[in-house]
Amino acid sequence: MPLPKLMRVAVDAMGGDNAPVIEVEGAVAACREFGLSVTLVGDRQRLVSELAKHNVSGLDIDVFHASEVVGMHDSASDAVRKKPDSSVRRAFELVKDGNACAAVSAGNSGATMASGMFVLKRIKGIERPAIAQLFPTLKGQTLVLDIGGNVDCKPLHLVQFAIMGEVYARNAMGVLSPKVGLLSNGEEDSKGNELTRETNAILRKTSLNYCGYIEGRDIFAGAVDVVVCDGFVGNIVLKLSEGLADAAAKMLKREIVKSWVSKVGYLFVRGAFGRFKKIVDYAEYGGAPLLGINGVGMICHGGSNVKAIKNAIRFAHEYAKNGVSEHVAEKLSENQSVLIRRDTLPPTPAE
Repeated sequence: MPLPKLMRVAVDAMGGDNAPVIEVEGAVAACREFGLSVTLVGDRQRLVSELAKHNVSGLDIDVFHASEVVGMHDSASDAVRKKPDSSVRRAFELVKDGNACAAVSAGNSGATMASGMFVLKRIKGIERPAIAQLFPTLKGQTLVLDIGGNVDCKPLHLVQFAIMGEVYARNAMGVLSPKVGLLSNGEEDSKGNELTRETNAILRKTSLNYCGYIEGRDIFAGAVDVVVCDGFVGNIVLKLSEGLADAAAKMLKREIVKSWVSKVGYLFVRGAFGRFKKIVDYAEYGGAPLLGINGVGMICHGGSNVKAIKNAIRFAHEYAKNGVSEHVAEKLSENQSVLIRRDTLPPTPAE
């Protein structure tokens, strides 16, 4: 039996590097493997033609026409203002109108974020939405935000990121009491810069399970469940991690083929290597949730493969089902006393 209309996932089928081929195949896989309902948004003729290549019998997939596509080089503002019938904007409008529970896009991340904010608006009390990303760790998974949505931040923004990350970890990741850490260049309160020191002081007054500063190496150790940083630092962490995982795999492969002893040894451990590859494969995590908007948005890598799109659709559906946005508003209210903007307060004698 198909899911209720509200619980459909709208997929921007025209945004990725290999659209719509990958998006269509990923949607078909998500419907077949997880029993989900999907609306593909984009050029109807192309999408119907692509769907015809797959066996969709019994699957709940439909198509919503959108005549425009946002390119990777389009500015976020132009995408919203000059392309009102773009596939990414229409996907978010389906969410706004109650015809979908979430929107997924592998297109221009800036345009996706801008479209989500423009159509769905921000959660009351949130100044800037953030893009979050799950990282594999020795203890499971850690959520890092922001990974590129906001390169210039104020302390208030980072505190709000921490609240949104904590709520996501608790309600979408199933962590009972998420540990939150602020990324810095040392663990001592004297470290960091003006932004992190002021943020650190505010976070200590919140109701969060805040653990103070953490260093970059602590991310993969799983020292905390949520890591907070500005988008400039977060994007460097993300790209460095992706590059390191790829380089490590290539270095390992190069060493294995150097001698027959290594090749024979590999036969005994290839199962372990396969499991390791799955752990560090970005496609297993699908996309990055856009936190802070009044609804659910999932941003995928432009070069996402079928598995990544499939998993992004699954995670977007779970995100919506768990009501993360509603819980963010509750947590903001709980910490309202420490979220008052500093520039609205009278100066203290120390200032």
